[in-house]
Amino acid sequence: MDSGKWVSSSMSYLTPRAKGQPDAWSAELAGHGRRGGQLIVHAGEVPATSAVAELFGLSEGEAVVVRRRVMYLGDEPSELTDTYYPVDIARGTRLAGTAKIRGGAVTLLAELGYVGVRVREDVVARMPSAEERDVLRTASDEPVLELTRLTLDRDGRPIQVDRMVMPAHRQQLRYEMRIGE
Repeated sequence: MDSGKWVSSSMSYLTPRAKGQPDAWSAELAGHGRRGGQLIVHAGEVPATSAVAELFGLSEGEAVVVRRRVMYLGDEPSELTDTYYPVDIARGTRLAGTAKIRGGAVTLLAELGYVGVRVREDVVARMPSAEERDVLRTASDEPVLELTRLTLDRDGRPIQVDRMVMPAHRQQLRYEMRIGE
């Protein structure tokens, strides 16, 4: 692996953690012998954008809960992550607050009775907005990858939408799939 490129697999971000285990990002960093962290810059209810509303089956502008984070690899911002939840799942829970969630949000969702069993991810390459460029510390000619992940429960209900923006030149996404299980 190129020392400047981060290789990330989605699988660990979809599975609830055992009691006492760190969140998936912290575990992934430790597994690679790296350091980093995350800064939660906002959490709470917001009007759903048209894209988020469509994924949740809502009308644009309906309330959803969001956790907005900047993920760091070392001292370098490596990803902007907005994670959205339906208000009937997240309102009044730690998902709507800025405190770090022990074991991560997927673990808390499972504790609340919501377990993802199906995931759809869409990845596009694009040029970043000025704000994204500033936070990610990229040059004006450097593209980003935008990954949108929709997680559904066993009944097909959308329980989480993630929108991640990453500098393309510093990322490699790895997908592992099992067929026939």
